[in-house]
Order: sequence, then structure tokens, then C-alpha cells
Amino acid sequence: MQIPSKYEANQVESKWYDYWMKHNYFHSEPDEREPYTIVIPPPNVTGVLHMGHMLNNTIQDVLIRRARLQGKNACWVPGTDHASIATEAKVVAKLKEQGIDKNDLSRDEFLKHAWDWTHEYGGVILEQLKKLGCSCDWERTKFTMDDDMSEAVIKVFVDLYNKGLIYRGFRMVNWDPEAKTTLSDEEVIHEERQGNLYYIKYKILSEGEGSSKNAPQKEELEEEYLTIATTRPETIFGDTAICINPNDERFIHLRGKKAIVPICNRVIPIIEDDYVDVEFGTGCLKVTPAHDENDKNLGDKHKLEVIDIFNEDASLNSFGLHFEGQDRFVARKSVVKELEETGVLVKTETHINKVGTSERTKAVIEPRLSDQWFLKMEDLVKPAIKAVLGEDSEINLFPKKFENTYRHWMENIRDWNISRQLLWGQQIPAYYYGEGKEDFVVAETIEKALELAQEKTSNFELQASDLKQDTDALDTWFSSWLWPISVFDGIRHPENKDIKYYYPTNDLVTGPDILFFWVARMIISGYEYKDEKPFNNVYLTGLVRDKQRRKMSKQLGNSPDALKLIEAYGAGGVRVGLLLSSAAGNDLMFDEALCQQGKGFGNKIWNAYRLVDGWEVDKNISQPESSKIAVEWYESKFQKALIEIEDHFSKYRLSDALMTTYKLIYDDFCGWFLEMIKPGYQQPIDAKTLKSAITIFEDNLKIVHPFMPFLTEDIWHYIAERTPEEALIVAKWPESKPINEGLINEFEFASEVISGIRNIRKQKNIAFKDAIGFSVINNEKSHTTFDSIISKLGNLESIDYVSDAVDGALTYRVKSNEYFIPTAGSIDVEAEIKKLTEELNYTEGFLKSVRKKLSNERFVAGAPEQVVASEKKKEADALAKIETLKASLSSLH
Repeated sequence: MQIPSKYEANQVESKWYDYWMKHNYFHSEPDEREPYTIVIPPPNVTGVLHMGHMLNNTIQDVLIRRARLQGKNACWVPGTDHASIATEAKVVAKLKEQGIDKNDLSRDEFLKHAWDWTHEYGGVILEQLKKLGCSCDWERTKFTMDDDMSEAVIKVFVDLYNKGLIYRGFRMVNWDPEAKTTLSDEEVIHEERQGNLYYIKYKILSEGEGSSKNAPQKEELEEEYLTIATTRPETIFGDTAICINPNDERFIHLRGKKAIVPICNRVIPIIEDDYVDVEFGTGCLKVTPAHDENDKNLGDKHKLEVIDIFNEDASLNSFGLHFEGQDRFVARKSVVKELEETGVLVKTETHINKVGTSERTKAVIEPRLSDQWFLKMEDLVKPAIKAVLGEDSEINLFPKKFENTYRHWMENIRDWNISRQLLWGQQIPAYYYGEGKEDFVVAETIEKALELAQEKTSNFELQASDLKQDTDALDTWFSSWLWPISVFDGIRHPENKDIKYYYPTNDLVTGPDILFFWVARMIISGYEYKDEKPFNNVYLTGLVRDKQRRKMSKQLGNSPDALKLIEAYGAGGVRVGLLLSSAAGNDLMFDEALCQQGKGFGNKIWNAYRLVDGWEVDKNISQPESSKIAVEWYESKFQKALIEIEDHFSKYRLSDALMTTYKLIYDDFCGWFLEMIKPGYQQPIDAKTLKSAITIFEDNLKIVHPFMPFLTEDIWHYIAERTPEEALIVAKWPESKPINEGLINEFEFASEVISGIRNIRKQKNIAFKDAIGFSVINNEKSHTTFDSIISKLGNLESIDYVSDAVDGALTYRVKSNEYFIPTAGSIDVEAEIKKLTEELNYTEGFLKSVRKKLSNERFVAGAPEQVVASEKKKEADALAKIETLKASLSSLH
């Protein structure tokens, strides 16, 4: 079957993906082979393919396809995450468009809308991954809200609760007023922002309780007010104390006194605590226990009243008096205006402080006191620290630099707030039977909950209808931290054949931004529920940025449409383009030109096969010596590259593995090997050389296949008729064979000789069809192994080894060897002498300037070592060039 003149990616890619799916190559079942397992970082069910997904999933597919070629039982489990906050926000927005308020719906009614949304959009990103060529085991596709996955999550919650590791507590939490839910500390991003520091006067109560008739004299005015600096004047309605440092002599006279909060005129105590920083602001602090964690700690210590002034959307409630209903930032302006009008705003200064924002909605986080569910982490985390950082560590992070980040997070871990005020997600399995804080039971089902409640209360008249389930849902990460176990049903059925065969998985590919959110937590759950690591290696990719190093985002408009890139450059072109400059852990500066380079690489391979496919074979001619040497050389060159490629893979340097492959195919195979064996114009090739060339081509396709699966599979089937069992996707990775290092080294020398001939032909316009003479003074005693190839690629009449220079010939050197090409009748000798003389004069002048610099002792002593080394190299290069030019001139005289 003749190969078409052009590779049409759009047609080829769908054809081969359908073929792979039809023959079930992606599906895995436990057998006697070594398993190789990857679980996909589940993208949000609401998501669409973006550049980060493209990079991450290309890397996973490269690893899984290589494992398949190595004969391993490759299993890549795909799936999606229900993404509570993001999905609920989208569903709420859609309902709003339809004139429906989420609050008017029952839980079941809202969940029906959420499931409708999921069924409509949930599979979009997985379908898009197929366009990229991802060879996932689609039969194993999981969703974190699948019945079996949810059952596993609830089972784990109940187990941890029964172990005393999950508790309910009234604590200061991170509140997202846009999503109207709590967030864990790790879901809060702290940003430096410029705000203001407001200096506000609080009136000190006199002994006469501040009545006008007891007003102090004018000279005592300074003692009547205490100025406090705050970045959040709208929170004064929640003030329940003023705190001074007991060691601050400025305020000793205020001990035991009280103050009046401006606007609301509430009387609050002045307390003492060395927590107060005497250097910040005015050296005293307004205490608002409901809206700051440190203030809450102070409040607990001094038994202060707690006043929550915000609604769940961060608007002021009735404690905000006439500002009730105003958004906190609107209220800030209104409060400042009134403080100014009443004369208690002393001054305003600009101030830089860190503001917590929601990772999901970007809303400014509001500290809020709330009853929430927490998971104790102090003991759970210990095996996970040892697994990565211990002397006998079992899990490797690539690159290693992320171990420091991991250490910092894990050694400073806090209890995990696992409840969310959302409807979409696994509902917390706590059932309330009374009004008291402890009037609840935790169980996997309402039937079991009823039994427990009856036992706990000794009230066997209690009915299921008397129980009310907690309305909160679990944090999405509480589902995904079980992912490597739950996708193989290892929580519900810990001894099933899949979990015993596929767990622990081999490699995890993800971004460093979820090293704690997901990776660390999976390690924790792995040791808790399997007493074993969840994976061996974690490959942490960098972020995809644009050429200006900006993070790609919709807002900046610098993120290309992933599917349009595939349409323009083919999946192979995009995959190669992404990987060419994507070292582990380092950000990728994406440039569309890289995809063009990837597409160009594919075209190079395609045209290389077209060339080979177009050769006529003659079984009656014997193999030329040049072809025999070429085959031996390339086989060794291939084997050397194969060792390099496998070393790069072992260190997760996929970009380097691709680059080694790229150079081998582009330079050594296409640039040299095919030229070496190519038959003369309209001449046939011998059968032995062609057979070797096809075998070599097939090995090349095998090492390129993980990077460019569609192109390579297509060419593979043009080479020969193949049965499904013989498809490239399940072929055998090339075997290691002995390497002839001597042959590789000899070619390096021979290639310089050939390049010298080609340069002279180009400079002197000597057509390749014209055979030329060639003589060598072999000072290097170099081998003659490649003489037949030098002769062929240079179109030489012969190669003569001589002891003296050849008169009337052009000359050049490789090391100390001197090569001569007679020029009789082929060039204008006088013009050549003039050109070489001018070049010699220029080079001698350049050498003089370099030597002047090197003779300057101050320069040599003061310049960096590499600068001096560079100048010395220039001197050596100039000397060598002068010698060659003089030899060439001598031969022309």
C-alpha cells in the first residue's frame, strides 16, 4: 500500500483512535504480567481541556504507552471530580438564568438539577482527552459521586469518627461569602494588597460614666480618648474589648477602665495581654472575637462576648445598625464617612497587608465562627512524612526540590475542616435526634443510625422520621484523597483482585499546586487504609505560561484553545510542542511555534518513510560496503540513544527523552543514515540494505510512538499488513544490543570530513554531479572504515593517502589531518587567492586584538574565569584558521 504524499492528521487521528478502541488495547485486567498503573488527577466535572490538562495528560500518556511497549500490563484509570464549589456555582447560575432561586428548592430538587448538569457536561473533558490521544482504560472511568465511590467516602468518615479522629467543633473557619461555604486553610490564597489603616478614637469612660456634666476639663482631653488603628473599620460593631500590653507604660492609667465603641456606643472593657504588639499602629488593639482568629483566642482567654456582625454573604446583619444589608466593602466606606463626620477618625494611612482569597471563587475570605466537622491530622500525618522524607523513604518526588515544600506543609499541619455548606457532594452521615450539641449519631445508613440512636437514648420508640441528617456536604478533597484506593474499590472490598494487583500504583503526574491538597492527603489515606504507599513516584509538572512568563488565564486572553491547536498542528505536533521545553517542576513557556516544530518533526518522519518506500529493490545486487557500515553505525548510534532515553525516563526527564529521540531521528537517521544508504539517481537498492532500513525504521517508530502515537501507528501499517495483535501500540520496545563505540567515534570524525567537502563544493559552486579528486595527509592515523561513505557522500573520484601537500588544490583540516581537493579548471585561482588573502589578513588582525587583551594582566586577573577561557578559545580558533588559510594559499601558488 503506497503512502500518501502528505500526512493528514485530522483524518488519521480519528481512524486510529477508533481502531485502538475497537480492539480494546486500553483495557486492562489483572494477569501474570507486571502491572503499570496510573490514576488520572480527576479534572473537574464542569471542566474543559486547557493547556495545563494538555501537558499533564500528554505526560501520562507517554508513560503509559511506553509501559505498554515494554510488555507491562498498563492501566490508566480516568475519571472526574464532582468539584462541589465550582459545580454548585455553575448550577446556581444556570437556575438563576431560568428565574429559579436555589433557596426555593429542596435538597433533592437541587440535586436533580446538579445531576442533569453533570450528565450534560460531565463527559466533555474526557472526550476531549481522546482527541489528544490519551489511551485511558475508559471501561474503568470513575466519578467521585458514583454510588460506589460515595459509599467508600461515607464508610471512611464513619470509620474515622469511630476511631475518634473526626469531631464536631465550634471554631474560627475560612468563610467564602460568594460560595457561602467554609474552606480549608489550603484552599485560601494569601495575596499582598494595598489597603488603608484607619486611626479611630474610642472614648474612655470616666468614673462618672461619661455623662456630660462630668466631662473633663480641656487640658484633660488627651486622656479621654484612646486611638486605635484598624484595617477593617466596619468590624467595630463586633468589638467586645480593647486590649493593651501590660508592659506598655503609655496605657498603665487605663487598667480596669472601659471604653465606648463609636457609632454603636457599646461599652466594652479594656483588657491587658502581652499578645499586643506595642510597635504596630497605636500599640493597642480592638478585639473582635467573631471575625479574627487571634481575637477569638484573646476572647476565649478573657471570656469576652462574641458578636457576629455578618450574614453568610458578608453583608452586615442587624448588629450593623443602620448599615444592615450593606456589603462589607460598601459598609466600610459608609462607616468611614460617619466616623469622619462625627470627628472620631483621626487619620488614614495606606497600608500593605496580606488578604486571604478563595482559590475557587477569588472572593475575599471572611473569618467566621461556625460549627464544623474536623479531622485530626497530628497522628495521621506521621507515616506520610516518613514515606517521603524518612531515611528509608518509599515515595520519590520529581523534582526533589519539592520535598522542602512537602516538609513545611506536613510538619505544620492543622486539623482539616472537612465540612462544606453545600448541597452537591457526599452528605455528612451524622443524624440528629435532639436539640443538644451531642444529640447525634454517625452511621453509614439511616437504618444503622436509628439503631444507634435508640441504643444511645434507650428510646426504642424512636423512628427514622425523627432523625434529621446533617445538611452539610463533605469537602471534595475528602473524596479525592481516596482516589487510588477507591477507583479499585479497595475501601468497600479491601481484598478484591483489582486492588491487590494494581495497588500501589506506579506514577502520579500532577501539578505542584495540589501537592498538599491532593498528593499528601492520598499518601495519608494510603497508609491509613492500605498500610502502604499509594504510588511510587510523583512527577510534578510546571505551570504552562505564555512567552512573557504570564500564567495562562481566560482573563488575560493568553490561553489558546486546546482543540484548535490540535486541529491546526495535529495531536502529535501539540504533544511534541508541549514536551520539548517542559522539564519536571519547571514552568513551560508555551509558544505556538513549538507546536509547528512538533508538526515539522512528524512531517520529517513521514517524508523519510516516503523516501524509503519509493526505492526500487533489486535482489540480485549485493550490499555496498558504504551501506553495510552505515547500518552498523546507526544500529550502535540507536542503542546509545536508547540507553540515554531510558535513563531520562528513569529520572522523569521526559523533555530530555524526547529531545534525544528528536535528534536521533532528525539528525542521525534522516540527516545521515538515509543519505548513506540512498541508491543513486534512478538506481535500485539492494535487498539486504532495504530490509535493515525497514527494521531500523520500525525501531525508530517504537521510540517515537509514546510521543506521537497516531503518526507512528499510521506509518507502521503502511510498512506492512499487520494483524491487530501486531499493531504498534502493543509492539515490543526495542531490545538492548551491544554498542560499537569505536564506530560511533570514527563517524564523528568522518562527518567533519564530509562537511568540509560539502562546504568547499558550496563555496566554489562545484555541482554534486561532478566527481572530484580527494587526497589526505593522515597525521591522525584515522581509520579508513568510513572511506566508502566519505567517497559516496562527497562524490569523490577516489581517496588518495599522501605524505605531502597537493599543489593547486583547496585544503582544509580536521584536527591535524589535511585534506586536498584539486581545483584545476573548476575555480578562478586569482579570485580565490584574493579572497583567501583578505580573510587571512582579517583573521590575523582579530588574533592581534585577542592577544592584546590576554596580555593585559589587569584583565586576566579581574575578569571572570569563563570570560578569560572564552578569549583563549578565540585565540586557539584564530590560530587554527590562519594555519588552514595559509595552507590553502600555498596550494594555489
